[in-house]
Amino acid sequence: MDFRNGRESRNVEDRRGQGGRRLGGGGKIGIGTIVIALIAMYFGIDPSVVLNTSEMASPPAIESTQPGQPRSPAEDEMARFVSMVLADTEDTWGPIFKAGGAQYREPGMVLYTGATRSACGVGQAEMGPFYCPADGKVYLDLAFFDELGQRYGAQGDFAQAYVIAHEVGHHVQNLLGISDKVQQARQRVSEREANLLSVRLELQADCLSGVWANHAHRSRQVLEAGDVEEGLAAASAVGDDRMQKQARGFAVPDSFTHGSAAQRVRWFRAGLESGELRACDTFSTPNL
Repeated sequence: MDFRNGRESRNVEDRRGQGGRRLGGGGKIGIGTIVIALIAMYFGIDPSVVLNTSEMASPPAIESTQPGQPRSPAEDEMARFVSMVLADTEDTWGPIFKAGGAQYREPGMVLYTGATRSACGVGQAEMGPFYCPADGKVYLDLAFFDELGQRYGAQGDFAQAYVIAHEVGHHVQNLLGISDKVQQARQRVSEREANLLSVRLELQADCLSGVWANHAHRSRQVLEAGDVEEGLAAASAVGDDRMQKQARGFAVPDSFTHGSAAQRVRWFRAGLESGELRACDTFSTPNL
């Protein structure tokens, strides 16, 4: 990606180096527990309730305030990159909202290491990036990008930008009132139907990330050769089917909460190719 103006967002809070450590006693957290915790956090439930239940022998959750490890130049460069991506989403969504007669409230971003507090509870690096609607902030441990590339094979700066744009997509949903409607609907249906609503919400965020990329490139020519392929690879890499198969050898479609690899690619591409919000109506279509 090529951010020609090099503007960084003023809405980034850097908590790296504060020494936050993850909750629990050091054991691994299962992929299913992580997914449940992410859903809980997104809808305003403290995920530590889920995480602590999964690790009954764990000590109480605390967050260390001891100094962390010194940051490398590469990590600081990555921090600047994500700040520029956030700035570019601001430059994109502001005009889109204005054209629709609304004002865009820019989200914040918190960079942290290991674990940190949010208005939705304690977030952990194992959970990956997440958006908290209660405080309107995206939370990100930069180490996630190493895992995205090494474990899931999604490498490149646009793959990383897609992840940030997806979380900002959740912020857009929050501002539009979509998230509240989905949460209310989830409380009235079965677990299977609630999971499907979560899938539709996530796929819409994928589409919105594509809308951002479309507008950013048309306005500022940010995409370079190979960027689209990187974004598609990232969307595919974080599909529920691929992640479940990698974690336990098989996939259970009824338990999907983010969508399959093919679905995530389809909806990201829908936003990328159209640049239109109306192309992102994942709630009306019977065919995801």
